[in-house]
Amino acid sequence: MYLLLSIILGAILGCILLMMGPLVGGIIAFGIVVGCIFRGLFLLNDIHKKISNKLLKEDKVQKAYKEYLQETR
Repeated sequence: MYLLLSIILGAILGCILLMMGPLVGGIIAFGIVVGCIFRGLFLLNDIHKKISNKLLKEDKVQKAYKEYLQETR
């Protein structure tokens, strides 16, 4: 249902942009596309930071194992 609503709203937005003329409509459409790309990249960067923070945290077992390996050398 959400996809259908997005398609309909996109078609309406396309018709409005076509009525504005090629220059104004093209500039607005370019702004919308580039804004969506930047937002997506920002969200991917945020997800990457959250995942890498969780993966880099060592638990007590891993820390003790590394200390044990260093002591035995």
